[in-house]
Amino acid sequence: MKMSDQKIQTFNDKEDDAHGNLETNDISENAPASFPVDESIEDDSTLVPADEKAAPQVGMMDHDPNTSVSGEADPNYVHPSTTEETTEVANIHAQTETDTQDSSVPENVYSDGDTTAVVTSFKPASPEEKSATATVKVMLLPDGYVMTVAFAIGLTTDNLKEHFTTELKIPPNVLQITFNGDVVEDSKTLMDLGVRPHGTIQLEMSSTDPQNYPIKPIKPQQEYNMPDVITVRVQKDADTYQDVVVEIERTTRCKAFLGGYRHKITGVEFHHAGVQTISKKRPDNGIEKFCRNTQTVREKSQHQQVTYTTSTQMTKIGCYVSNTTDKLISPGKYFSADEYHYRRLKAVIVIQTYARRWHAIRLVKQLSCDRMVRLDWEKKEEQRKKKEKEDRLKREYERRMHPKTKEDFDLLYHALEKWRQEELEHINVTLTGAERKAALCALLEQETQLIASIGRHKMDANEEIIKNSVQAFLEKCSEPKKWKAFDDKITEMDTQYTIRARELKDIYATINMKHLTQDERLDVLLTLKHTVKEHKCKLTEDIVELIDREADLLMRGVKESNLEGLRKRISTLFLQYIKTPTFNPEVARLLKVPQDPSLLHKNIYFCPGCRRYLRSTEFSLTANSHTTGRCHQCNKLDNVARQREDLNKYKNMLTQLRQAEAEYDKKAKIAFLLQEQDLQYLLRVIWATQSALSAWDDLYDLVMIRWNKYVEWSPWNCILLTKEEAAAHLKLDNVEQAYGVVFIRKVKHKHTLAKKYFSQIPTMAQFLHSRDSQPAAPGNDLLVTKPAVTQA
Repeated sequence: MKMSDQKIQTFNDKEDDAHGNLETNDISENAPASFPVDESIEDDSTLVPADEKAAPQVGMMDHDPNTSVSGEADPNYVHPSTTEETTEVANIHAQTETDTQDSSVPENVYSDGDTTAVVTSFKPASPEEKSATATVKVMLLPDGYVMTVAFAIGLTTDNLKEHFTTELKIPPNVLQITFNGDVVEDSKTLMDLGVRPHGTIQLEMSSTDPQNYPIKPIKPQQEYNMPDVITVRVQKDADTYQDVVVEIERTTRCKAFLGGYRHKITGVEFHHAGVQTISKKRPDNGIEKFCRNTQTVREKSQHQQVTYTTSTQMTKIGCYVSNTTDKLISPGKYFSADEYHYRRLKAVIVIQTYARRWHAIRLVKQLSCDRMVRLDWEKKEEQRKKKEKEDRLKREYERRMHPKTKEDFDLLYHALEKWRQEELEHINVTLTGAERKAALCALLEQETQLIASIGRHKMDANEEIIKNSVQAFLEKCSEPKKWKAFDDKITEMDTQYTIRARELKDIYATINMKHLTQDERLDVLLTLKHTVKEHKCKLTEDIVELIDREADLLMRGVKESNLEGLRKRISTLFLQYIKTPTFNPEVARLLKVPQDPSLLHKNIYFCPGCRRYLRSTEFSLTANSHTTGRCHQCNKLDNVARQREDLNKYKNMLTQLRQAEAEYDKKAKIAFLLQEQDLQYLLRVIWATQSALSAWDDLYDLVMIRWNKYVEWSPWNCILLTKEEAAAHLKLDNVEQAYGVVFIRKVKHKHTLAKKYFSQIPTMAQFLHSRDSQPAAPGNDLLVTKPAVTQA
């Protein structure tokens, strides 16, 4: 039926007077319609207990904003289970128009308090009547909640129990239905109870085993407040009305918002109507289908004038068509399938030929590019090596011209000895007799002059070294105590001794300042005098006497150049004052000579060269020596006078080796036991001071690395290579497979020689007998080194 052509009125079961005349063109709370959404429709609450009046009804399912209204109820409708279907339908009928509350009720009138119906005499029901629906209100005992459903009047009570079984989760044999206090048999239908199409009946449902199977009402969602079924009265004629049951169909489909209007003054929103019902879904037959838009090409018709006019008409009687422009087409040569495949094969070969040519061109270009990169890299490496060599020679030249450290003077003496050997060889080859003797005398004279020149440079350097050492000594005495906390923060603390040392350091720096005025110098001398007068001794008396003498000379106007000697004496005596632990207690821990005489009997040895008693750390012991021998200073002096060797190269190489081993393993020990003389013997005698691979003999380009990178470095697990070769060697995982048999035997032979030589040192011998070069921590044994290797 058409909803727009008839006047529809809704009736609530209990409040028909309040809501009976309400127009319901759209009954959903938020459904799109052409009218304001009316929220005044209330739920059926007549069957809810008085103490739970505000509770939502059981059976009133949640309201869906996409609810649609169908015109008439389906006569074959059976309420589906809520667990299997997505649409729930319930029928709620309005009260009858006539008032049936008279005190005298005929026997054929049935009343349940809310709905009154006239019961006529029983007649056999037609199939159409049996399929008609009625509103069944079931009160759940003992709670008194009401569930309303639309049910076919031709179905039995057993069918009704099966329906509620799925919703209440209770077996059907436990449920018991009563009507007017009498138990209803399972075989009886609603028609047997007097229900007619579109009628209403109220039943009570209870459980026969309430302890094990109690009846619990279904709680609806709180936001839904619309009934499932409404009854509307349709006016057909002027005096004729008809009640129509309208079922509310719920769907999960979201209707499209079709727009609307908003009142500017009241703010009321009007939505465009969208009351289409859900389209019936076609059954899936398992065949994949596509829509027309995805498989049909959009066509466009457009007229176009061709260049030449054509026709299909032939020459006939009464019509002549010229054939001057016609073309004679003859069929080509027939070829078989084998010929066709042969032609395809030839075409494929041609394509492959060009493709391979293209790949070959790309490969050649890539190789050319790699070659250019390689040549560029080699050029840069050559330039880098050349620049490094020039910088090294420049540094060596600077060190020779302005020597400052011990290494610089060793380099000078080594260069002098090298020059002397070259000149001596030249004289022995070119001259004989008296001329040779004269040339040797001249050579000795030149050597003496050069040694004297080197000595003058050494004296100048010693002055600067002594000055820096004194300043470092004073700084170390005056620095505060430091220690590291758990959070790696450095904590500093000044003691009374460090403060005293800092004051003395400041006074010493002040008295050595130059270009002071007379008044400033007198203030400095007065401060120094008050400082040293705190202690009375021979040293302090000499300092006070010199201070008074300089002050008297300053008052007489003596020039500063004449006072340099006096000021030097004052500075020297005050430095001696600072180094005395009695006046400066902080200096006691830095003195080489201990203050306790009992400590002089421990680790003190006599040097026969300089005839001094020195600590054990000042001596170099040989592998087979039974005495301490000469001290380091005597050995250096002997080296300058005789051999003049420069061990700076080996020292640098040993430093690099120790740094590399520390990066590999912080527990490495063997590399730190070696000294410069040990490495010198290892390079000169065993490895012949050249690379094992390329025989490169420039010591500045060579480096000592591990032979097997997974084992700690040792003289019997090493190899001498250039820096580039060493970088490639360390990338190898297995050296036994990377090198040839002859080369490996050569390296193993050198390792055997190193083992034989270094086994003479007791400290190194224990590493030979330990497994995998992982020895136990060495004790406090005295480190033993080998004597320096003399030149052949």
